[in-house]
Amino acid sequence: KMRDCYCTVNLDQEEVFRTKIVEKSLCPFYGEDFYCEIPRTFRHLSFYIFDRDVFRRDSIIGKVAIQKEDLQKYHNRDTWFQLQHVDADSEVQGKVHLELRLSEVITDTGVVCHKLATRVLECQGLPIVNGQCDPYATVTLAGPSRSEAKKTKVKKKTNNPHFDEVFYFEVTRPSSYNKKSQFDIEDVDEVDKMEIRVDLWNASNLKFGDEFLGELRLPLKFLRQSSSYEAWYFLQPRDNGNKSLKPDDLGSLRLNVVYTEDHVFSSDYYSPLRDLLLKSADVEPVSASAAHILGEVCREKQEAAIPLVRLFLHYGRIVPFISAIASAEVKRTQDPNTIFRGNSLTSKCIDETMKLAGMHYLQVTLKPIIDEICQVHKPCEIDPVKLKDGENLENNRENLRQYVDRIFTVITKSGVSCPTVMCDIFFSLRESAAKRFQGDPDVRYTAVSSFIFLRFFAPAILSPNLFQLTPHHPDPQTSRTLTLISKTIQTLGSLSKSKSANFKESYMATFYDYFNEQKYADAVKNFLDLISSSGRRDHKSIEQPILLKEGFMIKRAQGRKRFGMKNFKKRWFRLTNHEFTYQKSKGDHPLCSIPIENILAVERLEEESFKMKNMFQVIQPERRVLYIQANNCVEAKDWIDILTKVSQCNKKRQCSASFAITHCLPANIQLDIDGDRETERIYSLFNLYMPKLEKMQEACGSKSVYDGPEEEEYSTFIIDDPKETYKTLKLIIEGVGTLEQEHAQYKRDKFKKTKYGSQEHPIGDKSFQTYIRQQSEISAHSI
Repeated sequence: KMRDCYCTVNLDQEEVFRTKIVEKSLCPFYGEDFYCEIPRTFRHLSFYIFDRDVFRRDSIIGKVAIQKEDLQKYHNRDTWFQLQHVDADSEVQGKVHLELRLSEVITDTGVVCHKLATRVLECQGLPIVNGQCDPYATVTLAGPSRSEAKKTKVKKKTNNPHFDEVFYFEVTRPSSYNKKSQFDIEDVDEVDKMEIRVDLWNASNLKFGDEFLGELRLPLKFLRQSSSYEAWYFLQPRDNGNKSLKPDDLGSLRLNVVYTEDHVFSSDYYSPLRDLLLKSADVEPVSASAAHILGEVCREKQEAAIPLVRLFLHYGRIVPFISAIASAEVKRTQDPNTIFRGNSLTSKCIDETMKLAGMHYLQVTLKPIIDEICQVHKPCEIDPVKLKDGENLENNRENLRQYVDRIFTVITKSGVSCPTVMCDIFFSLRESAAKRFQGDPDVRYTAVSSFIFLRFFAPAILSPNLFQLTPHHPDPQTSRTLTLISKTIQTLGSLSKSKSANFKESYMATFYDYFNEQKYADAVKNFLDLISSSGRRDHKSIEQPILLKEGFMIKRAQGRKRFGMKNFKKRWFRLTNHEFTYQKSKGDHPLCSIPIENILAVERLEEESFKMKNMFQVIQPERRVLYIQANNCVEAKDWIDILTKVSQCNKKRQCSASFAITHCLPANIQLDIDGDRETERIYSLFNLYMPKLEKMQEACGSKSVYDGPEEEEYSTFIIDDPKETYKTLKLIIEGVGTLEQEHAQYKRDKFKKTKYGSQEHPIGDKSFQTYIRQQSEISAHSI
């Protein structure tokens, strides 16, 4: 039978993302990207596949769980994973804090017996089952011939319970029980076969019984060495021995997981490397600068572009930097028709800047029409071979023509909304292209259109999900419509002479005849003129509300005293750069609107406040507080971050300097950039490609010595001035070396201080065991 499936992404068992449902398929394709900052520690990154049945009930098919320490193995590689069975016994998260004491007691008759005291102190990070967690623990002393169990009180509505209860067990009995005169030796042997078992349960009011949350088994043998023992442990799944299930009967899931973990020091550590990077725009020639060298040694230019753009944007240096590398690239270009067509560092940096700074611009221009295309499903297929039964070619052409016309009009009329930072970059591209190819009157347009149309609007129409215009990858029919629109818009924006010849397909060339009028070319030129002229306008004069985030959350009724559950209601929240509102459901009239200037603070709440997770509060004047619960930890972090950012510029708060830096963006938001973290990322890249840096240094030496024909192995690098480049390389290698020593020293210090069995590294923490292994290989420390 066919299935209607969707997939969820989970940190341990907390869902942080869900794909769309692909209907009637046994091989669904999702093609969805999900990116998040991970706001807490986790043991597994898990992916669950669900099947939605006729009654809208979801049954689970299987899961893929990747341990945190294994993520590096699969980093940025397409991998097929076998789906595993899901049952309550294998689904475990959280840790438990125990203290055990084995003591010898001498009775009145002078006989020795052993007693065990087990103290269950607390647990952390238990899973929430069906929206709640009412945990309790059972403690069992089990041996070959006996089993004795005791139970803690149930702690209501918390997944971090504090029990602090002690249980006493007699491990060996006085020998008089055995009617023998001396101590019974068999009992002592039996201690070695005994184990203490701690099981955690969620008290359920359903008739199915309580849910198992995890267990811990400890042999008493190890208490022989020391009579008292206290540590944190990771809970483990229950081993039911049901290995009979064939692992290959559930199918498999294809994933590409990119996981990076940056260990970021405080700012002062990065000063030398950061200063070297930031002055790249002023280095003559720019190919001898640190930022350009990063682009030369990275395997993919994209790798270098992402952290560079974020760093330069953060320090307000992006325009001079891009102007410098673009102008150097234009000088190397021989033919005006190939200007900015390669995947160079310049084009990747401009792509990245447009993606970061132009997000809201795309929302304002394209989102309304793309939403309509996704919802209405008008037939737009114009390839006669692909027409479905009952479809009319002329009608389809007309549908497509209307869409292209509307999108073309919103784009060419949107010049005043184009972000300042993009306009400043386009201005410098236009100037350097016009100067280099003075005989070509069109080059000042093609230099700009190759970015704004070919690399910004066309890709956003083609894959709206990658530009956050739609949450999901569009269905095949919509995808085909968007492909046809994207191709036409790209050609309209390219201003090439014989446009119909651009199309390999004759049906596209025929369709394009609709647009072969001068008014389209004029509209494109006017638009390009507006977005690439200097000092074109004051961008603050056209303040249009920009939607920053929206979604369902749960809020507590304001101004009520009672802590009743009925006070918590699900609402649709919307945040723009003007106000924060909520309504009953999407599209309704707002029930409450808080102007941004009335948001005085946004704070995360501890679980104890309402016995609810992922809560935060929005503080308003006159001590009014709005309490909100987000769906998961990632959502909570996103909302808190963006609300903090947007309200940071309030007159009623002290405006902090770091936010003044992103002045080229609306409401000073959109960009949550940490300069130190980006510098750490660049350090990691330089470190990774150290052999190439050394090779480049050799190349500078050889070029400056011979200055003759380049040696084959060095010709991969652009080196205009060997002497200057050599100087910069020397500084980079020194800076990276210093940071590497700092990281190594930090790891050594941490290693000395860290105790296995502590709260940070419970027993059962595999990543810590791996770390210990590496450290003991590196150093002579013994643990």
